[in-house]
Amino acid sequence: MKDVRRQLLKSLAATLCAPAAAFAQAARGPVKLAMIEGLSGGNANGGEAVFRNLVWAVERVNQRGGVKTAEGPRRLRLERYDSKGQIEEALSALRSAIDDGARFILQGNSSAVAAALIDAVNKHNEREPARRVLFLNYAAVDPVLTNEKCSFWHFRFDAHADMRMTALMSVLREDKALKSVYIIGQDYSFGHAVAREARRQLGALRPDVRIVADELHPMLRVKDFAPYATKIKASGAQAVITGNFSNDLTLLVKAAREVGFEGKFYTFYGNALGAPAALGDAGVGKVIAVADWLPNAGTPASDAFYQAFRQRYPDPADDYAHMRMQLLVEALAQAIDRAASLEAAPVARALEQAKVELHGQRGAMRAADHQFQQQLMVGMMDRQGTPGVRFDVEGSGYGFRVIKTIQPAAAEMPASCKMTRPD
Repeated sequence: MKDVRRQLLKSLAATLCAPAAAFAQAARGPVKLAMIEGLSGGNANGGEAVFRNLVWAVERVNQRGGVKTAEGPRRLRLERYDSKGQIEEALSALRSAIDDGARFILQGNSSAVAAALIDAVNKHNEREPARRVLFLNYAAVDPVLTNEKCSFWHFRFDAHADMRMTALMSVLREDKALKSVYIIGQDYSFGHAVAREARRQLGALRPDVRIVADELHPMLRVKDFAPYATKIKASGAQAVITGNFSNDLTLLVKAAREVGFEGKFYTFYGNALGAPAALGDAGVGKVIAVADWLPNAGTPASDAFYQAFRQRYPDPADDYAHMRMQLLVEALAQAIDRAASLEAAPVARALEQAKVELHGQRGAMRAADHQFQQQLMVGMMDRQGTPGVRFDVEGSGYGFRVIKTIQPAAAEMPASCKMTRPD
């Protein structure tokens, strides 16, 4: 009887402990990163490119054992939520991601969506301090996001629009033959920011250059850019300045080629997602793009990085390596290791001090506004195989030769952020 009683007590104890053990095991499960992005709609190709880059970055961290917490090592797991490029869908995805246990939110391919997410994250973190989240931004570049709308819970890893425009203008200002430009962009916060800064910097650096038009169009809804291209050609503009991305850029440059526009394109994103192939030879020597890194950076470390990416994603259609997204995940892993925690506040404080390097590319987070500081590169489209163009884009036969590199100290710009920090 004693043995039976002892066995029953052991069974009862095991039953009572089972939920706690299961909870502890779940607590030590993968660290969930939620990517909220447009994976359908007009910018689906851009969303998928982001996902591939983040998958590759997460794989690298997991291959070395994951991140270190006080409870032991944890692997990262990336989960995707389709916002369809819409604010309401993104906010719904944010709620779902938090309910699913994600504490790190990643987004970037819309500044309007990013602004809404910042507001939502701020409110959520104030309302539910036990479930706070961090928002890591890899591509939403409206300057206000780390200025007027800066948040302790938001970190941007891309250079903002004013920084990118300054890099482009460092090339444009030296083009003494240029006398007229056409500014065109998407009719939302980012497009407005690009146009505003283009006007400001042209006035300061090249007052002799005439702005023949300053036009905005609906974002990712225009199917035929021929009317816009016709106006550009008829204006006599020698160059176009645009922050357009995805189909809005590809269709624009294709229409410009078809109407016979022979001027230059100063772009934020002309180095991928179909634009080089759409232009073909018409873009050689005429399309300029700015990025944090370009495949033809020309160093052995950079070459190794890009070749590793292409080995991971051999299909030319899957090209478009983003160095900053790799640095984002590396910085997050570093911050979790330093904080030895997954809680948002200690990870955020560690992330404010992040300094990361990967294949020769370095970057550091500026604590004052959570704007990542890194070098920028400006490239000129050319045929693969010409000097400086070892690698092409998306199998098109065209790549971007680096014509200027702006070091982090030169790319840095002042901020108006007044950060409110938690107690």
